[in-house]
This record gives sequence, C-alpha cells and structure tokens, in this order.
Amino acid sequence: MNTFDLHTHSIASGHGTQCTITDMAKQAAHRGLSLIGITDHGPATMRSCKPSYFRSLHMAPKERCGVRVLYGVELNILDYKGSLDLDNDILKLLDFAIASIHIQNLKPGSRAENTESYLAAIKNPYVRMIGHCDDTRYDVDYQAIVQAAAEHRVLLEINNSSLSPDGYRGDTRANNRKMLHYCAKYGHPVVLSSDSHGTAHIGDIRYAEEFAEECGFPKELILNYDLSRLKPFLG
Repeated sequence: MNTFDLHTHSIASGHGTQCTITDMAKQAAHRGLSLIGITDHGPATMRSCKPSYFRSLHMAPKERCGVRVLYGVELNILDYKGSLDLDNDILKLLDFAIASIHIQNLKPGSRAENTESYLAAIKNPYVRMIGHCDDTRYDVDYQAIVQAAAEHRVLLEINNSSLSPDGYRGDTRANNRKMLHYCAKYGHPVVLSSDSHGTAHIGDIRYAEEFAEECGFPKELILNYDLSRLKPFLG
C-alpha cells in the first residue's frame, strides 16, 4: 500500500488550483496516506510564489488532519550548469527539495548539456530528489544520472502524471524504462509520485506502479510502501 506522496502542488504554485495545504492534507488523510510533501513550484515558474513564501514554511504546522506534512519546493533548473531558482539559505530551511527541468525555463540542449544540468543539481546538498527526468524533449544519459544519484543519495522519481494517458511530456515509457533499468542495476531506490496539482490526484500512483511492475522492477526498491525507508534520503 502506498504510504506517502512527495510531489504535490497547492494554490501557491499558481496553476489554477484553489486547493490550500489543509485541503491537500485532508485529501491525503482520506486516501490513507501517512505523509504528504507540499512542493510548490519555485519562483521562476510564472505566477508561482515568491521566495518569501518558502522562507516562512518552516513555521507551518508539521501535521495536518493526522497527516505528516513535509514542506519543500519543486525547483526549476535554470541552465546547463544546474543553477536553481532558490538560494541555499532558503533551501536549508525546507524539509527537502525536488529539482526539475521545465520547458519554460530551460530549452532542450545537447545530450551532454541536458545531462550536466541534472548532474550539477544532484550535487546541491539540499536537493533530495530529481523530478520527472523522463521528458522526451530532453535527451539524457540515464546511466550517468542514476550513478550520480546513488553517489549523492538523491532520489529519482517515476512520475505518475508523465505516464498517464493525458501526460504532456510525450511517450515517456522508454525513458522511464532506462531509468528503472539502471536503478535496478545499481540497487538505487525510486519514488513513485502523483505530481498532483490540487487534490484530484493525491496519492494516485497507479500508472507508475503498473509500469514498474511491467518492467519487473524490484518492489523492494520502491520506497512508497515503507515510510521508514524514506527517512535516510531526506537528510
């Protein structure tokens, strides 16, 4: 049974959802989750929140509606050097950070450039997870990314939204298959997450779960089923 969802977005992400953090926690409780990560988009995302929002999150309640809440951010990787859109003095106040590439902030480069942007982000001490690095518009070296993630104890995500029938990152199955192959080879765990914008899909990992099973990926390398195994990756 899925016990947590690390990648979700509230009204603060500015994507049209009107759901507050409490709304998100209520839905997480309704779906039987023990923990939820609130990871609103970093300030480089149009209409998202300002740095001051993230600076104040450490003062928010750590539990809502009986669900533990981790306050994080989905950072934007801004260039091929892995620059991020929040400074480390803010990131150190958060529970964790996801780093992702979004087409609005970084246009696809060469395979080497795209890969280097992820590798540099992985080396940031406050980045604990790489989000949806399955985007078909970005050619990357998955072996290098998995090896670096394993070295720096950074989680890799299988994004349910990417694999859903209405996903907008192209047919990501081949890229996710490569990522799972190397994670299995090096014994590096993954996280399945909803990337829910609002409450509609909180805890929904059905496409990611089905895909991992189809690939024969070892269940023991999926952290979602045992919350205690997540803690070492959050620093």
